Amino acid sequence: MPPDFVTRRARRCYIDVALRFRSSLAVFAVALAAVASARAQKVVAVDVDGVVHPVTVEIISRALEEGAQQGAAIALIRLNTPGGLSEATRQIIEKIVASPVPVVTFVTPSGGRAASAGFFILEAGDVAAMAAGTNTGAATPVMLGGGEMDPVMRNKVQNDAAASIRSLAAKRGRNVTLAEKTVLEAKSFTDKEALDAKLIDLIAPSQANLFRQLDGREVTRFDGRKQTLHLSAPEVVEYQKTLRERIISAVADPNIALVLLIFGALGIYVEFSSPGLIAPGVLGAILVLLGLSALSVLPINWGAAALIVLALVLFVLEAKFATHGVLTAGGTVAMVLGAMLLVESPLPEMRVHFATALAVALPFALVTSFLLTLAIRARRSKVRTGARGMIDEIGLAYTPLAPSGKIFIHGEYWNAVSSAPVETGAQVRVTEVEGLTLKVEPASLKGDSDGHK
Repeated sequence: MPPDFVTRRARRCYIDVALRFRSSLAVFAVALAAVASARAQKVVAVDVDGVVHPVTVEIISRALEEGAQQGAAIALIRLNTPGGLSEATRQIIEKIVASPVPVVTFVTPSGGRAASAGFFILEAGDVAAMAAGTNTGAATPVMLGGGEMDPVMRNKVQNDAAASIRSLAAKRGRNVTLAEKTVLEAKSFTDKEALDAKLIDLIAPSQANLFRQLDGREVTRFDGRKQTLHLSAPEVVEYQKTLRERIISAVADPNIALVLLIFGALGIYVEFSSPGLIAPGVLGAILVLLGLSALSVLPINWGAAALIVLALVLFVLEAKFATHGVLTAGGTVAMVLGAMLLVESPLPEMRVHFATALAVALPFALVTSFLLTLAIRARRSKVRTGARGMIDEIGLAYTPLAPSGKIFIHGEYWNAVSSAPVETGAQVRVTEVEGLTLKVEPASLKGDSDGHK
């Protein structure tokens, strides 16, 4: 075979292999691009649909971490909140600002709001959006407990909050002046007013519409970096709360927390009142721990907590001393007042309602009254055990009593001495117990005596 033929054949094989390798690389590159595109269009979404408190910080922090780990295009925080604790709000803002993933804050659904602390969280987002029919603002700080702050303290708190919102609005390129007025003058805005005033960037009637408006949009991160969002085919991944977050979120409502705490205490109280039942004590301990865990994330008024403790003490004392309901009434009043003042917050959503306070105080009062009734009846009833328990009991003469013999009483045979002769089978009444001998009299004598009276 000529050498030039071999050379041409080898060259053709080399070209064929090179073309196939190049084709494989192209396919691999397309696959990688598809994977990268899908990864880049992932959206991690998390809801803030209640009062902002420390558990909210934990939930948002984990959601942002999850978005960073998955290389998400954005993290979406859906807001519908009346506000919450200022310290928790600051921590959430820190997490949003430091997030490696762009954060979009979105007030939704229609009819929802991002008031007070919610306005700060809304303004912290790289993109701030609102659904139609929502509102935001009213971010004036208020004193826990709803009381009035002295002028100096009010100025300090308001100026601090105003400086914080000015910083956020300026960095995000929004209206600094109006943002400040939400703090200093408690201004509120509808979705259209907020957009016209440049407090937000978008109005979106739905989440899908929001993604369409965000696709291709360039955002400026808090550190000044520019980043273009790609959301032509977003994959929304809902953040899944941990078991602890689900439990604490479910019982973080102060009304539920108080119910758990009080009914848990009631279970323990029943266990101590009737030792050996076990189930009420175990269930009560669990409920008390759950209630304490929930209250631990809320601002507690310790004076009110002392009132609740006083109420429990009064209920216990009522069961020990017959005060004809005075301690029960005092305990009920103390528990209702303590429950209503337990959580220091100007937000109605974070306070214990009057109906809830009554609902937990009245069962305690009823149980205490019931136990008190049983105790009084027991004190007034005749002793039925020991030697005293034999007095006035009726027995039968087993042998003639003239004056001594045997009688049958309480299923037992006793030696007896009668004050008058008694025939076998006649009824006798016990008048006294001396050791193992009973002093008796004919039952008819008692009846005759009563008749003469």
